[in-house]
Amino acid sequence: MVDHSPAGLDGVFHALADPTRRAMVRQLASGEHTVSELAAPHAMSLAAASKHVRVLEQAGLLRRAIAGRVHRCSLERQPLVQAFSWLRAYIEFWDARFDALEDLLNAGDDDDRD
Repeated sequence: MVDHSPAGLDGVFHALADPTRRAMVRQLASGEHTVSELAAPHAMSLAAASKHVRVLEQAGLLRRAIAGRVHRCSLERQPLVQAFSWLRAYIEFWDARFDALEDLLNAGDDDDRD
């Protein structure tokens, strides 16, 4: 069963609300990166990048492995699966609404032909 705890989802959505953190998640989707590599495409200090990484880590979106001074980050799948699962209910809701609207509009077309 998927855990839809508000605290977990709140943390994920909070972390993903920032465009820099979303970009870092996109980078991590291609594989493991150091904090320096995650910071490189952005005009920010390593300290600022570390703060973004910490928010992603606290939300469970990434795992950090420390070897000496090198911090290697990798993407964690489960929090994204939980967020998608939560959003999926609304996708299904709107799909059903649009399908019903399409049926209603098509029924009106059939009436016009009579």
